[in-house]
Amino acid sequence: MVNVFFEVGIIIIVATILAYIVKFFKQPFIPAYIFAGLLLGPITGWVTNSDTITQISEIGIAFLLFIAGLEIDFSRLKNVGLVSTLGGGLQVLFLFVMGYGIGLLFDFSKLISVYIGLILAFSSTMVGVKLLSDKRELDSLHGRIVIGMLLTEDFIAIAALTILTTLNNFSSSLLISSIFKGIALIGVSFIASNYLFPQLFKSTAKSQELLFLVSLSLCFLFSFLFYLGGFSIVIGAFIGGVALANLPYSYEIISKVVPLKDFFSTIFFVSLGLQLTFGDLNIIFLPAAVITISVLIIKPLLTMTTCSIFGYKKHPAFFTSLTLAQISEFSLIIVAQGILLGHIGTEILSLTTMVAIFTITFTSYFMEYGEKMFKKLKNYLNLFERFNLTNQNLEYIPNKRKKHDVVVCGYNRIGYGILKSISKNTDFDRTLVVDFNPEVIRYLIGTNMPCIYGDAGDSEILERINLKTIKMLISTIPTMSTNYLLLHKLREINKKAFVIVTAGQVDEALKLYNHGADYVIMPHLIGGDHVGNIIQKVNNGTLNLKAHKSKIIHDLKERQSLGHEMSIRFN
Repeated sequence: MVNVFFEVGIIIIVATILAYIVKFFKQPFIPAYIFAGLLLGPITGWVTNSDTITQISEIGIAFLLFIAGLEIDFSRLKNVGLVSTLGGGLQVLFLFVMGYGIGLLFDFSKLISVYIGLILAFSSTMVGVKLLSDKRELDSLHGRIVIGMLLTEDFIAIAALTILTTLNNFSSSLLISSIFKGIALIGVSFIASNYLFPQLFKSTAKSQELLFLVSLSLCFLFSFLFYLGGFSIVIGAFIGGVALANLPYSYEIISKVVPLKDFFSTIFFVSLGLQLTFGDLNIIFLPAAVITISVLIIKPLLTMTTCSIFGYKKHPAFFTSLTLAQISEFSLIIVAQGILLGHIGTEILSLTTMVAIFTITFTSYFMEYGEKMFKKLKNYLNLFERFNLTNQNLEYIPNKRKKHDVVVCGYNRIGYGILKSISKNTDFDRTLVVDFNPEVIRYLIGTNMPCIYGDAGDSEILERINLKTIKMLISTIPTMSTNYLLLHKLREINKKAFVIVTAGQVDEALKLYNHGADYVIMPHLIGGDHVGNIIQKVNNGTLNLKAHKSKIIHDLKERQSLGHEMSIRFN
């Protein structure tokens, strides 16, 4: 026990030192953590309990997915449901067949080739969520597509793991049993989320310590229940987070669990380096190199093609492909299970670890320098938009020579109310809306509102808008990278325009003001001020609360009929 304590201490110390060094050179942290594992394990041999460390690191994966579940609003994923499920599923199938072919090419048996196909087929939920969360892009268009695809992949991975586990005595009844267990567990989670947890947390919320302990207990409880049902503990943790997501205390829970997540996820990335062995290098090097190249080149090309077929522009398609350019932690779990079942040898674990190290490292750099890569490649990426089969002409600009006074980026949620107010003071056709939801654009076209389908974070979309002559730019999008781009592009050519952007946190708002924003919308802050004004007017006798309530209810019903999402969850 003392030995494990000191080894964990050494891991954290070395990882911290390397993270500090790479931060000085403005490099991503994940490669530093992996190198720390290589340094402490295969190179120096200072850490010997790699199996124990790996088991501890699984807690980090569980906490990360628990937080991801807390932050996810499934209503926002419905607009990317088709590309996530159908597109993601077809992509998994194609990559599996390709991996299976690579296995046969290197004279592996058919069973081992099946495992290689599964290694290639899935992307890392752990890495994808962490990269998006660190860049605060979980709520971006590509962030939503990534999360949707990863969820699809995770469920397929669980099904694959179930089949492999029962391969020696496989029966359809076992598979059907697993499906029903999953549905039952999710059903229990839904019931608890709506009827049990609100009362439970209402009674515990007064004590911050108790709130923290109850949250952790539920994370472990869900992990345990799903494990007993034959599923991965990390899926249980994710469903546990989703079950708590609609509670008013979810932000407090996230803030308390994040430090634990950071601690254990650091150990996870270090454990990847610890698991690498050089003994089988002559056997695995060439197939590992081919699989790595396939993951880093063919997989992103396939993802871009998939997104383009489903109607998404090259900017979100490109960043979706970068985020998914690695293999999954499920690959390591599947391979470890295969060794226990006697299906494969330890050399496949070394191969998987090597591919994981290289692909996760490269993905970190892809995301760090993604915008620069996009600028250099964007002309070549036009090729992928030829595959667009669904959203070719989603725009309505009746008079393309006419100048627009106001550009609104993001119609759903806050944008709807802003447009209602603007239309009272500005000509309807002098306002232009940019939105990445094709359903919203179709609705706006039906109302003859000038609009363009696309991601406001795509510099090419902004080039199509004559920003030089606009008087006001309003962004209701809470993604920092998008708002930085809008401010930068506009201030380059139009210093007089009034710019309103949106932020979810105080530090984000201050940064946006420093970058030239004239006003930053903070929904929670505005909501508090608005309620304060209502109370003051009621006390002064200048507001009829009953009449105001009727007006609000009418407005809410109007929004509901339009299918508006009223969530204001920010990541």
